[in-house]
Amino acid sequence: MSEALREAIRRREIPLAVIGLGYVGLPVACRFAQAGFPVWGIERNTEKVEQIRQGLSPIGGREPGLAELLAEVVRQGRLHASSDYAACRPARAILIAVETPVDEETHRPAYTALRAALESLGPHLSRDTLVVVESTIAPGTMAGLVQPLLEQSSGLRAGEDLYLAHCPERVTPGKLLYNLENLPRVVGGMTPEAAALAVELYRHIVRADLDATDALTAEIVKTAENAYRDVQIAFANEVALLCESLGADVWRVRELVNKCPYRDMHLPGAGVGGHCLPKDPWLLIAHASPDFPPRIIPAARAVNESMPLHVAGLVVEGLRAAGKEVRGTRVAVLGYAFLENSDDTRNSPSAALVRRLAELGAEVVIHDPHVPEYRGDLEERLRGCDAAVVMVRHEEYLRLDPQQLAGWLNPPPVVVDGRHVFPAGAARWIYLGVGSPRPDLRRLR
Repeated sequence: MSEALREAIRRREIPLAVIGLGYVGLPVACRFAQAGFPVWGIERNTEKVEQIRQGLSPIGGREPGLAELLAEVVRQGRLHASSDYAACRPARAILIAVETPVDEETHRPAYTALRAALESLGPHLSRDTLVVVESTIAPGTMAGLVQPLLEQSSGLRAGEDLYLAHCPERVTPGKLLYNLENLPRVVGGMTPEAAALAVELYRHIVRADLDATDALTAEIVKTAENAYRDVQIAFANEVALLCESLGADVWRVRELVNKCPYRDMHLPGAGVGGHCLPKDPWLLIAHASPDFPPRIIPAARAVNESMPLHVAGLVVEGLRAAGKEVRGTRVAVLGYAFLENSDDTRNSPSAALVRRLAELGAEVVIHDPHVPEYRGDLEERLRGCDAAVVMVRHEEYLRLDPQQLAGWLNPPPVVVDGRHVFPAGAARWIYLGVGSPRPDLRRLR
């Protein structure tokens, strides 16, 4: 290991670069700048670069402390933003935090951004530099893609001239800074020396455990932990669908199940979104050998992807109970982000719902207090609508008076609740909720 590099990291004497200034890279860059490192952020979106240069956060929604921290480190001259990879040349530690989606049709990794970052970085890499991939990647990607492509583009050798590691992020919109500081991290090195250097670096911003391991193990850990959550949510959704068919209340069922020790039934709902859960299960199994046929993970994905379509079916059912066919009706969708109190719309279940309702012939009106294009007066959006669908538990919706909501809709009001926001009997309306027993819809017409 380069003791000189390790000591420079320990003393915070090295310039640091972060490639990708999104939900992962921006808070990481801000935290390292706050810790005392001179940081350059590399971002291909020039509008975002200019915004960050002005000390303004491009991330909306409720992100406690991020906007203030960004303004502070920019004002102090500790964080700079650029679209030019030449800014990486003096850096001795470089973190890569670009998107790593999967192809919608094949579910295979689509590493366009990662490849571009590696190819653009290579010519500007200096010897004796630590390069850490924070992006979530399929097991085998560090060895099969990152190392050879970086060596090819830089002319340097990993383990000799470079130290390569994978330290996958564990942030969540709404808790970006908190999770970055307080959640444990897995640090996988292509060599033990690289892992040790990365641990030394992350100790400056992470209070929790930093578990050193090999890169392959780190790749599996990150994708497996998100696949685990996806599978658990799918189980909860399947129980919710069962409860609907039997006339039971999944929320009461879940409450009582979780009173049993070692049980943790997750929350059912209108679908799974975000950048991680819809893709990471596919990344986990992307490079599985042909003699390993995955069963649970694809099945869970199918259940969760079906939930927005199920919600659309509830809309059709509710409107028919009101004496209307869905074609030609006006339906309000409340919430377009994938997560409450966030502006993050990546893989939003609401997008799938909106597409399906449009296919069925409904006119769709969208409201979301955190997504700029869908902000506006809620009453104004709901007036003249035949049904409202709650897709996100934004605090604004939790504060709604159910009777007032019902009064804004055309009679008889139809409300489909995908996130258990309202009690079924909170107003005189036709109410259908995911996992809730069906009322006597004829009586409510």
